[in-house]
Amino acid sequence: MKRTWLAALTLLALLAGCGEREEPEPRAGQTERLDLLLDFFPNADHAGIYAAMGTGAFEDAGLDVRPATPSDPAAPLRLLAAGKADLAISYEPEVLLARDRGLKVVAIGALVQKPLTSLMSLGDRAIRDPAQLEGKTVGTAGIPYQSAYLKAILTEAGVDPARVEEVNVGFNLGPAMISKRVDATLGAFWNYEGVELERRRRQPTILRIEKLGVPTYNELVIVAREEDARSRGNVLRRFLLALGRGHEALREDVRAGVDPLLRANRDLERGLQEASVRATLPVFFPDDEDRAFGYMEEGEWVEYGRWMAANDLLKRREDPRRALTNEFVPGEGPQAAEGP
Repeated sequence: MKRTWLAALTLLALLAGCGEREEPEPRAGQTERLDLLLDFFPNADHAGIYAAMGTGAFEDAGLDVRPATPSDPAAPLRLLAAGKADLAISYEPEVLLARDRGLKVVAIGALVQKPLTSLMSLGDRAIRDPAQLEGKTVGTAGIPYQSAYLKAILTEAGVDPARVEEVNVGFNLGPAMISKRVDATLGAFWNYEGVELERRRRQPTILRIEKLGVPTYNELVIVAREEDARSRGNVLRRFLLALGRGHEALREDVRAGVDPLLRANRDLERGLQEASVRATLPVFFPDDEDRAFGYMEEGEWVEYGRWMAANDLLKRREDPRRALTNEFVPGEGPQAAEGP
């Protein structure tokens, strides 16, 4: 049955209940297209996006959201800044690095609140304490800040980084452990590779990096251009309202997101995606239950940004708080007249 705008307004009124401020409504009869660049191929990390699509939350918000997979996982923010998309999914460290290079982009909401990157090892070669890494080989994906993570973890554990060999294994983190090419990896996601290895009875031992000496951060964030944050606030608010509704539907039933996700990526296996979504659910939402979906803690961005600067990952000394805004998160920011 065709949706009515009365239903749309009712949904948005319910969504507005999570904040004191009146939230925006779609303009009657108008649907706006939003091209959304994902960070990688569609997977369980994006299940809430597909839940918002599958349940009609985006449609009710007057939005036609079209996700796209980047040909190069390093390209989304560059393409976003160049106007090739309206929004992009990326990582907090990548946002800070992009701004350090002069790209005018800003995080408008957190998709995953906590680090997913982990220190992982398998079976009888398990590393249960980072101090056990001395004399061992650790595989990473070759990302500079992963090397900084490893150094920070080793220093915290009292291990001389020179006593640990780092090997760039690209995205073949799981195979590198299974083949015993490396003793451990730093870069595999505990909610995805970790879940997959557990399902394959590989007995992964997983250590969360924010507990090993690396400041916590938002693993995945929704990113917009600065100019759109100034001129398209109404659209961005409606997007986050609907995305939050999609994640609520996902929390009630993971199939709300997994079913449309599998239609979007037929190479995925249902059991793994459902298990991964269940593992990820707690970190889709802020720790503070009074905060709405997407809220980002400024203090954590400041601490993480300063850590990046201290590890020579950033050249400019910009205040990390300029890299994010909670203005468009339900219940946050000023209510102002905005353009479309």
